[in-house]
Amino acid sequence: MATVDLTADKFDQTVTGNDIVLVDFWASWCGPCRAFAPTFEKASETHPDVVFAKVDTEAEQSLAAAANIRSIPTLMVFKKGNLVYNEAGALPPTALEDLIGQARALDIEQAEFNAAGEKPAE
Repeated sequence: MATVDLTADKFDQTVTGNDIVLVDFWASWCGPCRAFAPTFEKASETHPDVVFAKVDTEAEQSLAAAANIRSIPTLMVFKKGNLVYNEAGALPPTALEDLIGQARALDIEQAEFNAAGEKPAE
């Protein structure tokens, strides 16, 4: 599955309506964003069960603000509607593959998250 362009109108539906969603917040003028794009696209082709979405922060400024994007590229991972990863910076292919594996392995029903999206200390 190729990447999909995500807008504010479709964001909530996409995140909550799919098992695993990776969202790349990017801009055309951002060098690291352009460098990460082929890695993100290639991963989308090898993981058809995962939704790979891109948010153009220039076109979707209100969505980027609502997502508290401070630096790009920023990658967010949602599992069953829950934000489980949120980091700025381009990942190399092996790190992205590892992240996808971790998202698949995460049992979201057993995980407890606080308001910051972090698992509380035991």
